[in-house]
Amino acid sequence: MTRRLEITFHSHLVSATAWIAPTATVIGDVGLGAESIVLYSAVVRGDSEQIRIGAACNVQDGAVLHADPGFPCLIADRVSVGHRAIVHGAVVEEDVLIGMGAIVLNGAKIGAGSLIAAGALITENAVIPPRSVVMGVPGKVVRQTTDEDLARIRHASEHYRQATAQYLEAYEG
Repeated sequence: MTRRLEITFHSHLVSATAWIAPTATVIGDVGLGAESIVLYSAVVRGDSEQIRIGAACNVQDGAVLHADPGFPCLIADRVSVGHRAIVHGAVVEEDVLIGMGAIVLNGAKIGAGSLIAAGALITENAVIPPRSVVMGVPGKVVRQTTDEDLARIRHASEHYRQATAQYLEAYEG
């Protein structure tokens, strides 16, 4: 017997200036802010709890955003979620870069202006202070972000914000 699961995609929560790649999967209670992009093979699965992605964010190739009941996934403005990174039921404040292959688990909170290094593991309910550089498994704050780090984080967001406009033009123009 085949069972069919009914999941509504809330397209009204996706900005007209956001772009979702044709091979990305975005389902359920997902909001996507202005000039944000979800790239190829990324999965944003709001079937159990809401996911909100702010403006000028990028969810790169193969990344996964998901949430468990009681643990919404809330991504503020200008956040970069690197290739194959996982953000699961966490809160990420503005101007954050989550490196390739990093994992952020339920209940974690990443403070504004932070950099989560590639491959780092942010454990359940961890609270990362603003402007932290986190590395390792489990993730540990190794230093504060410098102004140069913050400029690189913002540059990544701006690069993908511009790419969003190019993809919109190429696919829908």
